[in-house]
Amino acid sequence: MSWAISTLAVGIVTLLLIQRRFYPYFWDDLMYYVKVRRVGRAMMARMKRGVVTYLQCFELQARNIPHKAFVVFEQQTLTYRDVDVRSNRFANVLQSHCALKHGDVVALLMNNEPDFICVWFGLCKLGCEVAFLNFNIKSQSLQHCLSSCGAKTLVIGSDLIRFLDEVLPALTDGGVEVWVAAESSAHQNVRTLLDKLESASPEKPVIDAPQPNLMSNFLFIFTSGTTGLPKAARISHIKAVMCMAFLRLCGARACDRVYLTLPLYHMSASLLGIGGCIELGATCVLKRKFSASQFWKDCLKYDITVFQYIGELCRYLVSQPKTAEEVAHKVRLAAGSGLRADVWKEFLRRFGKIQIREAYGLTEASIGFVNYTAEIGPIGRASYFNKLSLPFEFLRCDPQTYEPIRTGTGRCIKVSKGEAGLLVAPVTFTNPFLGYAGDKAMSERKLLRDVFRTGDVYFNTGDLMLQDHRDFVYFKDRIGDTFRWKGENVSTTEVSEVLGSLDFLLDVNVYGVAVPGYEGRAGMAAVVLKDGHGLDGERLYGHLLQTLPTYAWPWFLRVQTSLDMTDTFKQQKGRLVQQGFSPDTVQQPLYFLDASQKTYTPLTAQLYDDIVSGKIRL
Repeated sequence: MSWAISTLAVGIVTLLLIQRRFYPYFWDDLMYYVKVRRVGRAMMARMKRGVVTYLQCFELQARNIPHKAFVVFEQQTLTYRDVDVRSNRFANVLQSHCALKHGDVVALLMNNEPDFICVWFGLCKLGCEVAFLNFNIKSQSLQHCLSSCGAKTLVIGSDLIRFLDEVLPALTDGGVEVWVAAESSAHQNVRTLLDKLESASPEKPVIDAPQPNLMSNFLFIFTSGTTGLPKAARISHIKAVMCMAFLRLCGARACDRVYLTLPLYHMSASLLGIGGCIELGATCVLKRKFSASQFWKDCLKYDITVFQYIGELCRYLVSQPKTAEEVAHKVRLAAGSGLRADVWKEFLRRFGKIQIREAYGLTEASIGFVNYTAEIGPIGRASYFNKLSLPFEFLRCDPQTYEPIRTGTGRCIKVSKGEAGLLVAPVTFTNPFLGYAGDKAMSERKLLRDVFRTGDVYFNTGDLMLQDHRDFVYFKDRIGDTFRWKGENVSTTEVSEVLGSLDFLLDVNVYGVAVPGYEGRAGMAAVVLKDGHGLDGERLYGHLLQTLPTYAWPWFLRVQTSLDMTDTFKQQKGRLVQQGFSPDTVQQPLYFLDASQKTYTPLTAQLYDDIVSGKIRL
């Protein structure tokens, strides 16, 4: 008997040694998988009780913890019950005065404030599909967004009403009814909400609507892409409910106070952040706008324990002068995406023992990663257990076109470990893709068919990833005509169209270039001047000011006599991206956007050195 026990003990020790040597993250992967399964079972249990949608999850918490603080904003504190009642009032006002009904599409254009959430939930209670609009939007894009998603009603925040001055006549002519979350308005054709709110019923309105299908549309969230103007991505109910588990999977708890400075029109804030707080029953401390200088002061003031980030946010924090508050806080967890390894290391060194949960996700699909280990740099893991939850693959693709390479039988090829590949995921119930509103062709282009066998369908993320030999996943690049800057996706096509409307520019090719010390890529444009014209930097600056949000402005210009094209007459960007903006590399004249002088100035070697050394900030 003792011999058998000794043999078993030796066997267990041997297995543990082998596991530690060859599979050091086995237990991390297994425990995370168990957590995912546990969250999934809890979701299914709620659904069996009739709690199916994002809204129903909130209403459940409003019944279970009515007096707990849900949203803290400046001097306001709204409990779960407060938000439930206020959203009921908004629903009743919009139902009685605007005749909104189940299935109507309503656009929401508001800054971060509690009424963004209350109006959103109120519209959901009427069965409306809400379209979140970026508050940096310009008039041309606004009209396009409303048209593409089919919205005939626009609700706008009182502090954004000035943006309607230019576009209101066109909206009115197009049959769009505009409501402002204010008690009065100087615009004749804009109706007000707040003056009708107190007299509205606090009870949830009764509507004639079926139980939502999990695969049906819940929201429209706009993303940039190769079409130029923003695309309205359809967000299913199942996608929204799955997003609510994000903070729990990262390690957040019901007792946490979550600091949210990201814009609510982003999926990260609205579905992962607000939704994550709802799923936990936690408190969200909402900030109107991110402030690096106030960040740690707010963390102390509001007893913050968790915050959401994007990579730029963390870089801004480590660039700030040291303060006493940055080490006196109670923050224990930071969850987000886009955190560069060097900033990650400095963040941990400087701000104390904060657990970082770097993640990756998409607006259009449910595929995503979470780095639940202490390894700095990766966005997640690609072990056996990870693929059990949400399957995915990395495909070999053409380095010029980024199209998947297929075999002679038409099948795609998986890359080897250590080789960058295109991230794709099968379209399934838990990873649906509803497409883009009003753009079937673009929706179809996001799908790959007959990938590994006849009839299968995969969603093409458009992102290049690398899985190393330890099964860590690293984000490498975003392909196509979109790059990321200042936490926003920038459409090169949209920027090209804006620049191309100037009468002194003959041709434009916009792309993103890496700048030392910054996440993402800064905008750059190769331009061809019309005969007899020079580069009018001041006029170009004024044009950008009127037409594009600042994050989409090209910081660098490269003046050429012609633009390089592919055999299929597509603009070549690869060589331009590789050469960047160095005067030593680029032989053509280079210019830099000098915002202080409101013009483009020649990019000299000294100016270049000041930019890459950080003396001049972008």
